[in-house]
Amino acid sequence: MISILIFILFFSAGSIFFTLNVLKVRRNILLGKDINRKDNPSERWKIMTLVALGQKKMFERPIPALLHLFLYVAFIITQIELIEIICDGVLGHHRMFRPSLGSFYTFLVSFIEVLSVLAFIGTIAFLSRRNLLKVPRLVKSELNGWPKLDANFILLGEITLICFIFMMNGADEVLYNNGWSHASESKGTFGLAISSHLGPILFGGMSESSLHIIERIGWWGHLTMVFAFLNYLPYSKHFHILLAFPNVYFSNLLAKGKFTNLESVTNEVKLMFDPSAVVPPSDGAPMRFGAKDVTDLSWKQLLDSYTCTECGRCTSSCPANITGKLLSPRKIMMDTRDRLMEVGKNMDANKGEFKDDGKSLLGDYITAEELWACNSCNACVQECPVNIDPLSIIIDMRRFLVMEQSAASTELNMMFTNIENNGAPWQFSQADRLKWKDE
Repeated sequence: MISILIFILFFSAGSIFFTLNVLKVRRNILLGKDINRKDNPSERWKIMTLVALGQKKMFERPIPALLHLFLYVAFIITQIELIEIICDGVLGHHRMFRPSLGSFYTFLVSFIEVLSVLAFIGTIAFLSRRNLLKVPRLVKSELNGWPKLDANFILLGEITLICFIFMMNGADEVLYNNGWSHASESKGTFGLAISSHLGPILFGGMSESSLHIIERIGWWGHLTMVFAFLNYLPYSKHFHILLAFPNVYFSNLLAKGKFTNLESVTNEVKLMFDPSAVVPPSDGAPMRFGAKDVTDLSWKQLLDSYTCTECGRCTSSCPANITGKLLSPRKIMMDTRDRLMEVGKNMDANKGEFKDDGKSLLGDYITAEELWACNSCNACVQECPVNIDPLSIIIDMRRFLVMEQSAASTELNMMFTNIENNGAPWQFSQADRLKWKDE
């Protein structure tokens, strides 16, 4: 009973803490402006199935895609074993599904073990790519410090989790072989694909009490790592494990390169073309043109920032970054998330109200030089494996620079003047527009 009570308290505390953190993330995301992404649900389900569940865009780079697939499938299938562990903890059983499932249970746990070995290989490969091979997109300056530590911390945690799984299964295998297991069926052979060989090698010859201790360390260690990982997710880039699905579902279905218009500007233009139109009443302070801070962005753009995996595919494909310019689409998303989390902490410290801290996303996190380096090619949008759209944030912040601060470059200001005076980007009058045909 003591063990059951400890488990229930541990499970409840972990679940409550995770729920509270998820609610904070939800609140932060909903600080963004409203945007309608509920149209065409059948197309959205199709895209989510292919891109989020099927990992379609990952396989444009086969080697990392295969390694990621090992971890992805292992993560999903291992949850079956986790369900059993939770049921065992609440009810005080051990391997409670085995008697009813029989040989299928052995097959299922064996399959999980094979996936765990593949996940171990993938984890070692990812650690090597980041720390030994130093793949260029994984050693950019924006990853220095916490982002690099975060990635390595998760990978090392995955290795630890896998070790606990094989401690539990390996010791259990020896216990079953000797008829010492505290499960309902304590005799016979367990026959797991990996642990039936690994268990006797590592734990064969140990006493019954030692085997029980090792098995319990593996069992509790597995559970502890799962809940530690779960509650670490809201603070980590690995939150994409959960957010990738809704983020892809709410993807922008418009053709790439088709920019949205500001509603306020559109209304002004309509009034100019229709003198009889009724001017809508003002409902308060004038709407800001573009985006200066995270609260000027849409909730989908903020969801994008929390979903960013920091994989760097966007930056490695960005022509501006490749040619040495300051822009990194990955950094745009990381900065947006960092600023949003800072705003959230500000609200937590001030009873849910935001107290002006004198900072903003533009200027304190992202510079104008980064924004103007973008050539709007959509390479970053195309490459992202979870359909994140850094370009939309760049465009909105550019709009603020141009329409609120008149802070465009000399070349752009000249073009704006020509359009205003001549109706074209070029510096000649409309009367001379067709002279080219006489040459």
